[in-house]
Amino acid sequence: MAKTDAPAGKLWGGRFTGGLDPIMTQYNESIYFDRAFYAQDIRGSIAYARANTKNGILTAHEFSEIERGFNQILKEWQESRFEIQPGVDEDIHTANERRLGEVIGKDIAGKLHTGRSRNDQVATDMRLWLRDQLEKLEEYLVDFLKVIAARAEKEIDHVMPGYTHLQRAQPIRWSHWMLMYGSFFASDLQRLREVKVRVNKCPLGCGALAGNPFDVDRDAIAKELGFDGLIMNSLAGVADRDFVVETMQWGSMLMMHMSRWAEDLIIYSSGEFSFVKLADAYSTGSSLMPQKKNPDSLELLRGKAGRAFGQMTGLMMSVKGIPSTYNKDLQESVEPLLDHVKTVGDSLQIATGVLSTLAIQPESMLKSLTPDMLATDLADYLVRKGVPFRETHHISGQVVALAEKEGKPMDQLSFSQLQGVDQRFEKDVMSVFDYQKSVEMRSAKGGTSKSAVLEQIEAVKIALAGGQ
Repeated sequence: MAKTDAPAGKLWGGRFTGGLDPIMTQYNESIYFDRAFYAQDIRGSIAYARANTKNGILTAHEFSEIERGFNQILKEWQESRFEIQPGVDEDIHTANERRLGEVIGKDIAGKLHTGRSRNDQVATDMRLWLRDQLEKLEEYLVDFLKVIAARAEKEIDHVMPGYTHLQRAQPIRWSHWMLMYGSFFASDLQRLREVKVRVNKCPLGCGALAGNPFDVDRDAIAKELGFDGLIMNSLAGVADRDFVVETMQWGSMLMMHMSRWAEDLIIYSSGEFSFVKLADAYSTGSSLMPQKKNPDSLELLRGKAGRAFGQMTGLMMSVKGIPSTYNKDLQESVEPLLDHVKTVGDSLQIATGVLSTLAIQPESMLKSLTPDMLATDLADYLVRKGVPFRETHHISGQVVALAEKEGKPMDQLSFSQLQGVDQRFEKDVMSVFDYQKSVEMRSAKGGTSKSAVLEQIEAVKIALAGGQ
């Protein structure tokens, strides 16, 4: 295939006499996705130009012109007037610098990049952009947790079956179920805040790999850009994409919890359960069956978890074999990061909407409770009479078997039938068969009694405020 002449304006063109294969040009360019960093790229360039003014590379007038030019370019991006030149603007850095030359002249614009590399420039842009996005994701996650805590507090009286192996196990409070996920998501919030600290380190001034030869004040650059500190090794500054991988690992963990939460609600919204009813805003119908109301919002949350996992593992496979410092493979960190952040952000907003508008059906929850779910309570009754638990477990199992043989619920067995199983049952044994009493007996911290659930709500609120 014929090659094109080397286009003017390539930042690296001086070494090359031949042109690029047109397919290679498209394969190499990233402008159509990394343009998302336009504002961060401009902000970083202004900070870098200021540093080069302080060390004498730029005059005050030249800096003023660079700042003026970038402010105009920023406005063009914001108003969707910036015109990308295909084949010339291979990335956001090239595009902004090319346009700066058109606005203020190439003589001054050509000085901007002194001592800087696209290697430390792109790492800076990504960290600035990601820092902004993580702030938004934290806001979305906080909103979601606030809804969980508020509903748990409001609906604390409702009791439902708790499940293990998807089999009915013991009675729990509906709020207790919500706070299981509240606990998971509160941990996700804590992890997010930890990730933000590691993202917010400045690589600008590391150059291509060996550092800056013009003694720029990296601390001043970091301070202007709002970074908490520097990446102290220039090789690491341009080689590191751990902050991207860690963000996607965090997002994958959150989406794993989101998927499990969605799966529970999909089950609970089915006709066989009818514990909850989704709002129309988060459901769809069937093109064939008029009676259907499908939980598409929850199914999409469950499905998009797989998308998030794939992006994270895909990037790790791209990074794992790269030799030291910058390699073009690292460009593959941008697209999955952009999509991952959008997927997680959209998912959190959808989940908050679903839970905010969800209608619970306590009557169906109550109907799903059966006396055999109190078999452990029956064993605990005898424990309080001084019988060893291993023995009471066996006795309670015999009562369950008797009820099955008689074809009636356990609470409809007569007192004489219970005594026929074990003489240590007394008249007060019938008080065991009370679902509200059962949940209230689980009063140790973390349990499903009202007092324990209220403590869990408080724990979520503490987590929201930044506590442990």
